[in-house]
Parts: sequence; C-alpha cells; structure tokens
Amino acid sequence: MIYIGCHLSVTDGYAAMGETMLRFGGNTFAFFTRNPRGGRSKPLNEPDALALGSLLAREGFGPLTAHGSYTMNLCSANPVTRENGLDMLQKDLALMEHLPGNLYNFHPGAHTGQGAQTGIDQIAQALNRALWPDMHTTVLLETMAGKGTEIGGSFAQLREILDRVELRDHVGVCLDTCHVWDAGYDLVRDLDGVLTQFDRIVGLGRLKAVHFNDSKNELGSHKDRHAKLGEGQIGLPALHRIALHPALQGLPFTLETPNDDEGYIREIHLVQDWMAQGS
Repeated sequence: MIYIGCHLSVTDGYAAMGETMLRFGGNTFAFFTRNPRGGRSKPLNEPDALALGSLLAREGFGPLTAHGSYTMNLCSANPVTRENGLDMLQKDLALMEHLPGNLYNFHPGAHTGQGAQTGIDQIAQALNRALWPDMHTTVLLETMAGKGTEIGGSFAQLREILDRVELRDHVGVCLDTCHVWDAGYDLVRDLDGVLTQFDRIVGLGRLKAVHFNDSKNELGSHKDRHAKLGEGQIGLPALHRIALHPALQGLPFTLETPNDDEGYIREIHLVQDWMAQGS
C-alpha cells in the first residue's frame, strides 16, 4: 500500500489538518511551514503538535511532508538571497523537531547564471550548515522539471548534492511525477526503466515521498504545469501503474493537483480504489 493525501493549510493549526485529512479519507498530508511565497513560519503550539501526533498514531497515518517556501533559494547568485534561504531552512527544521519522524521537502533552487556545479556546491554547503546529527526530520530534495536554471532536473544532479552532504542519513529525495515527466523521464512507456535509472543513480533507498500529479505538458517540456489526475499527458493508466508499483509501496503520496476540496476527495478515493483492487 501507499499513503495518500494532499496539501493542507496550516492556518487553523496542526491537529486541525489531521482532522481535515480524516474527513477527506486520506492518511497523510503535506503543508507549507510558511506562506509558500515567503514570510515567517507559523509559530507552533506544543499542545497542538502533541494532539496531531496522537491523531497520526491513532489513525495509522504515514509520514507527513512539510514543504519549504518557493522563495527559498540556497544557490542564488545573490548572497543575501542564499543567506535568507539558509535562515528559512534552519528555522523550518527547528520547527519540525516538534513533529518528529516526518519529512521536510524543498526545491533545490536555481543557480541564476552561476552554473550548475556552483549551484550544487552551494546547496550542499547550506545543508551541511543546517543539519545536525540527532535531528528527527529527513530532508528531501525534490525532483524538478529543469526549467530555466533550476537544479534537480536530472537524477544525476540530485546525486551530486547528496554526495556532498556530510550527514547523509538525514537526506533523501521526493519524486514529483509531473516534474520528472517534464524533465524527460518517460513514466508512461518506461516506468520500470525510469525507476531502475533512479535506483542506479540515486538509490531507491533514498526515495522517501512522491508528489503525485499529472502534467499539462509533453514529455521533456521543462515547463512544470500540474494537471488533475487523468487530465494531462501522463494519464490515468500510467498513474495507476505508478501508485501500485512495488518499488513505491509504503511511501507517502501527496496530491498537488489544481483542485478544490471536493476534487482532492475524489482523487484520494480514486487512488484508494486502485489499491483495493490491487491491479
């Protein structure tokens, strides 16, 4: 089985997000630690965090995936932007210690003209400054579409970052289906080949979460435009195969499709029906 859920707003509190996902019928969810376009993180209320932890254990939830701000860029050519990004990362990881055992996902960043190797070095340097040995959160690099000067549009770039991180037990990868499709990895005609390539380059043991999306774009477009399940170029048959693939079982799948609440409920139930059918 996989765990399935969607992004929720932290505005009403952490335990409230768990109650919302129960109402949706899911058993994991993702949330932004702060406004996705920047700003301060929401202060965490300790009793609220404890209430969420109790709910997760009682209801058999899978790991949650917090998401870093889209404005966090650890490899910008602007040193002020890099330092601001590191500050966001450090504060977010301190907050995540109140929700132990969960995941923190972020976009690796855009090198903004410095070159990919410089960007890769800067991302790894930031992680080496932010991680500490006894932390309780696994930090995930997200696979990207390769738009513009984005880092992470290839599995090889992610591996290069991981190889430079000192505390490797605390880092992993989140695979976004829209992004890898847009980056040129053919999930429709060669899913096994894509996962084999990921395993050879990164290692399936490093894969800790999936962002489960269709794509509005053709294979290799490098555009990053998500679509509802079955309404894009990946399509329901391929998404069905991804959800049931043996290599991905036990992972939290987060829907990042352009939906309202009712749309997310329908997609959660769709994926659960696939799991119940088992083929």
